[in-house]
Amino acid sequence: MEELGKRAMAGDVRAASRLIRNMEDNMPGTEAAIKHIFPFTGKAHVIGITGSPGAGKSTLTDEMIASYRNKDKTVGVMAVDPTSPFTGGALLGDRIRMQRHAEDTGVFVRSMATRGAMGGLSKAVGDGIHVLDVMGKDVIIVETVGVGQQEVEIINHAHTIIVVLVPGMGDEVQALKAGLMEIADIFVINKADREGAARLHKETLSMLQMGKFENGWIPPIVSVESVSEPISFAQSVGVLTDKIDEHYQYLIKSNILATRSHRKATAEIYESLRAAILAPILDDLAANGELELMVQKIMKRELDPYSLAELVAEKYLISHDCLKV
Repeated sequence: MEELGKRAMAGDVRAASRLIRNMEDNMPGTEAAIKHIFPFTGKAHVIGITGSPGAGKSTLTDEMIASYRNKDKTVGVMAVDPTSPFTGGALLGDRIRMQRHAEDTGVFVRSMATRGAMGGLSKAVGDGIHVLDVMGKDVIIVETVGVGQQEVEIINHAHTIIVVLVPGMGDEVQALKAGLMEIADIFVINKADREGAARLHKETLSMLQMGKFENGWIPPIVSVESVSEPISFAQSVGVLTDKIDEHYQYLIKSNILATRSHRKATAEIYESLRAAILAPILDDLAANGELELMVQKIMKRELDPYSLAELVAEKYLISHDCLKV
């Protein structure tokens, strides 16, 4: 598995794809590859794109790739899709929408399934970002599923967060109130030729004016024209990528980038601890039938979840001094 990491670092697309697939499937030995490549990560600008389903995130991402390629920047994309109930794989397969970049060696696009992960992001996304990073991608775009309030998990992975809104869907303001307002660095009003775009812009601006921005960056609102008008669409997306670059430079100059990197590192520690400690415990409880017994006890109100958690901690952690560092 470590060999896959070395080949990915050398730009081997097949090795990178296989490594990411192994991460999704939680294959043994994957951690060895991450351990090998991790010291060489942290160079890419990670951009998160989130918003309601149907907001046009994939179409926007596709044009952003073209815009960054015109700036001579290499691009990696992690398109996180809902999970197929039959195969466990990515249901939408956003790579289909980005086929025009398939022959471009400066672009790498990978769809990933959520695998039931909360927050609209796969557990493997963080490691997948590391793979794209060591491949030498200047910009990494993480496009989330689009499931509403839980989308805020993207803050643990991205430096710049784009929230995409579209007029006429009926849930624009609700989406803003659901937590997306607090995480957005840039708002995009997509399909801005639709009726209601001006009202949506006004409502978004009004909510921004009521907000408090401790770091000094006030999220701009970028209107993007319909994809049916290719020239104006490309121009407006060009404006968006300029704003994204401007935000990244602001993060660097204001030292906020270090704060966001600290948050990302903390989240990765939590996730790694869950994988190293919690997952094996749950697997063991499920294998010996204890987990089902616990479920039954809770359903019958014979025990509460907190008491059961304390019993599990006593059995697996405290009695084995596993909590001592």
